[in-house]
Amino acid sequence: MSAADTTTPATLPPPRQAPPPGGTRQPRGKRTSGGAGTPWLLLAPCLAILALVMGYPLVRLVTLSFQKFGQSQLWGFQPAESVGFDNFAEVLGDSEFWQVVLRTIIFAAGSVIFTMVLGMLVALLLQRVSGWVKTLINIALVASWGMPVIVATTVFKWLFDADYGILNALLSRLPGVDLIGHNWFASGPEGLAVIMLLVVWGAVPFVVITLSAGLTQVPKELEEAARLDGAGAWGVFRYVTLPILKPIIVMLTTLSVIWDMGVFPQVFVMRNGHPEAEFQLLTTYSYDRAFVVNDYAQGSAIALITVVLLLGVVAVYMRQMLKIGDVE
Repeated sequence: MSAADTTTPATLPPPRQAPPPGGTRQPRGKRTSGGAGTPWLLLAPCLAILALVMGYPLVRLVTLSFQKFGQSQLWGFQPAESVGFDNFAEVLGDSEFWQVVLRTIIFAAGSVIFTMVLGMLVALLLQRVSGWVKTLINIALVASWGMPVIVATTVFKWLFDADYGILNALLSRLPGVDLIGHNWFASGPEGLAVIMLLVVWGAVPFVVITLSAGLTQVPKELEEAARLDGAGAWGVFRYVTLPILKPIIVMLTTLSVIWDMGVFPQVFVMRNGHPEAEFQLLTTYSYDRAFVVNDYAQGSAIALITVVLLLGVVAVYMRQMLKIGDVE
């Protein structure tokens, strides 16, 4: 008997069959009990609170903007009358309203630009300082961020006071500068610049903290590769850091525009509750129309126009975020 006859023949596995033309079928998993309704169920409490807190005021705002509603209607002496789009036509036909809109846009644009530039510089600085210096800066940022708006406004009001303000005294120590008794609120541009500085001071901490968190996600390998290719500090920031931070920058810019166009307590408190015409922004202008002139319908119309403008900003933000998502 040969060796070939004594060996046990190997058992070969059955040949694999070709998959059907439609591709392999995956076993169907069991459907979860919640299904697509689970996210909405989790969001229901938040949506209910938003509907209660914002739903009724918004509906009431829209209703008032299409009515004739003044002090007589408020006290019930006369019924509210529907006037259609007359309130909007009167507001949009008023040259003072467009001056307020232009002033608000300039104020918001300046505040956002200074906030983002200063916030980015401070965030980049935090990446290059020692640990204890970073801790001190973060403590100062959180302290300024946590300060109530009314308190911060009162402090700035004292700093820029014409008679007792410390800023005038400090600046007057510079050679050729004499600002003793200078009233920063004698003109609209100077006064709004002070209020803009207050807004920027309160907004920078949030921007710095958010950008600092984003900078930790920038790969060091990419920065090192850019330096090896001959890029300087500006080149590394422009071609490596900035593209990675773009979604965060778009988000922060949009939020800053919304917040800065809605500035109210800073102007109201700084001008002792009676902002002059050259200090009026859309928020204070709407308040004056409603509660000083007692024309609640026109005040509601101005507020509704402001909401529409802010919705336009949100639409631009959503479009930019969708573009970023498509690129990624």
